[in-house]
Amino acid sequence: MPNLELYELKGCPFCAKVTSKLDELGLEYESHSVPRSHSARTEVKKISGQTGVPVLVDEEHGVEGMPESDDINEYLEETYGA
Repeated sequence: MPNLELYELKGCPFCAKVTSKLDELGLEYESHSVPRSHSARTEVKKISGQTGVPVLVDEEHGVEGMPESDDINEYLEETYGA
């Protein structure tokens, strides 16, 4: 099983788009809730270089901090899709 981590914010429509794709593909992942304040998202900034969410980490495939929901969903489909 892949070792996926998702940095997300409750109520974020872009995050929901990614969690829907993860669920659709039947992938398990570890969820990290980030603070609402961008200035408090130091962990996300350290990982991805920016403070927006969602951010995906997939160490197994060398993904250390992929931002942008469309890019994440495309990556998940290409990497884990049937």
